[in-house]
Amino acid sequence: MVKEISKYMLPLLLIFPIAQLTPATPPPEEVVQLQEVRPLPGQLDRVPTFNSNSPELVLKEGILLSTFPPDGKKVPTAHLNFPFRGRFDIFAHHVAKAEPPENLRSLYLGIILHNPGSEAVRLNIWQAASYLSQPDAPFIQLPSLSQNLLGTIFAGPGDRVMSDVLRGRRQQSFPAQIDIPAGQSRMLLNLPIPVKGLTPPLNGRSTFMRVQSNGTVYAASLAMFAQLNPDGSERSPTLEEWQNLLNNSDVAGPRDKAPTPLEQTGKPRIYGRVAGVAAGSRWRALLVDSPKARYLTIPQPGQVFSYALSSLHGGTLGTGQIQSAPMLVRYPDTAYRAHGNYGIQYNLKLPLYNNTQNPQTVSVSIQTPLKEDQLVKAGLRFFSTPARQVFFRGTVRVRYKDDQGQPKTEFVHLVQKRGQPGEPLVLLNMKAGDRSLVEVDFLYPPDATPPQVLTVSTQAKPR
Repeated sequence: MVKEISKYMLPLLLIFPIAQLTPATPPPEEVVQLQEVRPLPGQLDRVPTFNSNSPELVLKEGILLSTFPPDGKKVPTAHLNFPFRGRFDIFAHHVAKAEPPENLRSLYLGIILHNPGSEAVRLNIWQAASYLSQPDAPFIQLPSLSQNLLGTIFAGPGDRVMSDVLRGRRQQSFPAQIDIPAGQSRMLLNLPIPVKGLTPPLNGRSTFMRVQSNGTVYAASLAMFAQLNPDGSERSPTLEEWQNLLNNSDVAGPRDKAPTPLEQTGKPRIYGRVAGVAAGSRWRALLVDSPKARYLTIPQPGQVFSYALSSLHGGTLGTGQIQSAPMLVRYPDTAYRAHGNYGIQYNLKLPLYNNTQNPQTVSVSIQTPLKEDQLVKAGLRFFSTPARQVFFRGTVRVRYKDDQGQPKTEFVHLVQKRGQPGEPLVLLNMKAGDRSLVEVDFLYPPDATPPQVLTVSTQAKPR
């Protein structure tokens, strides 16, 4: 779960406090939009996701997340004993920082897979991408809405990774298959997070993969500083060095803040970062008037309704629905649920129906209202001028038929700040009695902060 101030900004904030970076401004004015908020139909599937995001900032090498059995390991509590078989996803996001500042050795991120069986296992890599913050995907300012057909618009490594996977891509550095002999291990990832030459010396790497195995495997993500050659140059760790770290190390550090127990309702609430296996890879939803209906009636002119997206404990927007993926296994000082659902794909179908006697202009949009659990004023709260914190940064795919009945597929990059109402993803001119299917797909992006809503509105008729 992203903090309101990204850790990428912390060194800058130590040098230039917020009060010096921006002139003092009064808090933005809240605006309440009267709109019904509905729970999202459907549910998460049960595909497990290896979710390695704690500690986010890694200064001490060790185990980030291990699902290996604890038998024979020096620190048994560092291993969660969860076997994978068939379809599963792998997400990892971690940050390296020179500490002390003159220690500019690269931190390597390794993901190792082990085949405990007596026969070889083949792992198929469907989609995969891994990017650094510097230089691959720096955090830059972008418009709130941009057409992103080619996938060249992004800010931050998580944004770029999810855009690639949404398009079905597998980065060239990843093979289509990996064969793991019986009783052996193989590296799925062995890449650096360099800090040398950066000001400040701080960098991050986001990785996401969709894979399928034809046998049982265990997985672990590990952090190790670069090994040195005799001439002092860096080299990547070997498989044997990774295995030695896995067998003999404790969890990496420093540890993030421990989460607030879910049953506690007081503030402030600490959601924590995720280190474990979450249950769910995809949320498919057919948005219709009722469970037996075949269409979604558009709002009356001037009216609006919304569906909760990535709702969570303390932020259900009045729906009572918690979409955060449950954890199958986790370290006890990490998040109780996968708050934010990083990497989970939302497949949303809206079979819109204009049941009025007149043509209507209908929009579908994503919005980032202020987080609340119960809607105090029968609507969602936004800011008249959005806050400075970016709460959603990612690409959304929209499929629909245009006014000429031609199928359209668009990739739209959104940047939404806290309390931002958002702009239409698509505008439809629907004739009386028309039906129009709109499909919205996105992977919930890292460095985003829930909740959001998917909103359908019908323009009011001029008087």
